[in-house]
Amino acid sequence: MAVAPGEQGGAVRYTLRAGEHRLDLNARLGQPLRLQWTGAIACTHCGRATKKSFAQGYCYPCFTRLAQCDTCIVKPETCHFDAGTCREPEWAERHCFQPHVIYLANSSGLKVGITRGTQVPTRWLDQGAIQALPILSVETRQQSGLVEVLFKEEVADRTNWRAMLKGEVEPLDLVTERDRLLARLESGLGQLRQRFGADAIHLLDEPPVSFDYPVLEHPRKIVSHNFDKQPEVAGILLGLKGQYLILDTGVINLRKFTGYEVAVS
Repeated sequence: MAVAPGEQGGAVRYTLRAGEHRLDLNARLGQPLRLQWTGAIACTHCGRATKKSFAQGYCYPCFTRLAQCDTCIVKPETCHFDAGTCREPEWAERHCFQPHVIYLANSSGLKVGITRGTQVPTRWLDQGAIQALPILSVETRQQSGLVEVLFKEEVADRTNWRAMLKGEVEPLDLVTERDRLLARLESGLGQLRQRFGADAIHLLDEPPVSFDYPVLEHPRKIVSHNFDKQPEVAGILLGLKGQYLILDTGVINLRKFTGYEVAVS
């Protein structure tokens, strides 16, 4: 599901990608929507048929072979490139050795996160953040992970997806939160600068951004749909937030089912 900021302060735009077809989901709000899983799953990397999807879209051989499926992607502070054990050094050089951003976001409350500079603001929209503020820039993914570890001593790094979908989120003063956290973590950040160089970690001075999601009605009780248990998901489309469809029958995280062949009507 492709997501993009709304134009001139409008609601975030959602497009469902199904093969070569594109469906404007914002235009389907308030209308019936039916998703039918055919039972087929294809690896998003090699295209082979697989009975089970691993790491949101990969077959098992790709899951065990690709660097993008290694545990260091989830925990970048554990990067083992320098040890010579990276699964795909050339891939890592393209994806891990490029600028990353450490940010604060408000999706279900204050959280810290990291992303490649090229993934701003997509990463925030995927998480359903109503506010976001980039605070630091670093040279590599490993460095971003080490900085995030420091921040996790003071602030959460995960989204409570149920609270996010229910809309139970109050606006925050992210600039004040940034200044508070930077002051508390000054010593730890100084140690990382000594390790990687004074210019390795840059303080960003950017304004916070806010997002409005196309939601007609937030669910009061979260009922989660799962294609593996229920091949057909149908209902009135009430909203779109993060990577979730909000239907009057329940919610479904489409990112979880990347690679599934689904008929849409």
